[in-house]
Amino acid sequence: MYAKAGNMSYKLASEQAADVCALCNSKSIVFDSETSEAVCSSCGMVIKDNIESMGPEWRSYSGEDIESKSRTGMPSSLAFHDMGLSTFISYSNVDANGVAISAEQRSKVQRMRRWNKISSNNRSYHRNLKNAFAILSTIKDKLSLSDTLIEKAAYNYRKALDKKIIKGRSIRALIVAAVYAACRDLSVPRTLEEISAAANTDAIFAGKCYRLLVQNLDLRLPVIDSNKYLARISNKAKVSEKTYRNALEMLSTIKDNPISHGKDPNALAVAVLYAACLKEGENVSQAQVAVAGDISIVTLRKRFQDVRKIFPS
Repeated sequence: MYAKAGNMSYKLASEQAADVCALCNSKSIVFDSETSEAVCSSCGMVIKDNIESMGPEWRSYSGEDIESKSRTGMPSSLAFHDMGLSTFISYSNVDANGVAISAEQRSKVQRMRRWNKISSNNRSYHRNLKNAFAILSTIKDKLSLSDTLIEKAAYNYRKALDKKIIKGRSIRALIVAAVYAACRDLSVPRTLEEISAAANTDAIFAGKCYRLLVQNLDLRLPVIDSNKYLARISNKAKVSEKTYRNALEMLSTIKDNPISHGKDPNALAVAVLYAACLKEGENVSQAQVAVAGDISIVTLRKRFQDVRKIFPS
């Protein structure tokens, strides 16, 4: 039997069959996915047949065909209370072939629906995760956070829930703490006040929950780089590129000075940007820069005094 040269999709023999042709001793063996045969490309001899094909049994010609014929669904995610693996019984009273089910079967299916719903909601653990991840989805939409960061935040919250840190504390505050810890871990420049405002909760209590997470989960978070805040603040304040580059040079000098140790990196970036605006003669007020950095004018003036000690003029 010889292989046909029609519309066949070939794969190397190393992927499907690492054999040698017994007729011509050739190692050039290809796999025909349509007939599930391993064929020698030199003489055409069939080496193996009835090989299991790992690909789909249908062909697609466009993106719509792939979506309509795909059977896998959404991938599992930690940001779902059931990780996307729970079952769902449809409320339609027809079977897979579209035939209406009988009255006797309908009562059985209704009972199955009821028990399936009860079994997935009868634990306080799952109810807690449902409420928490609804808040997490809101924070994601408001702050345009990435899926990777949300997965990390969901992992932090699940660990806190397993260690029973949530008892007696607000779900909103703890989910804010988990998101902020994920931002710190992935070096995303988001402040605790921003995340708390998006979740509509108290930033002070969220900060307490964050310290509790760091302590109980033994998190090792990197130090925040002020440069990551500087670009975002300069865009909000609408300063020139020259002023921004000048602020970057000033910030690199200040970070090596002990006067910056223990200071809020966001407030330090705001103060350096304001100092650069004064140096370049940019017409920007303290209020504009403070609002762009989401800090108070009093904090800006305190950090600006530290900057003036290093750059007097």
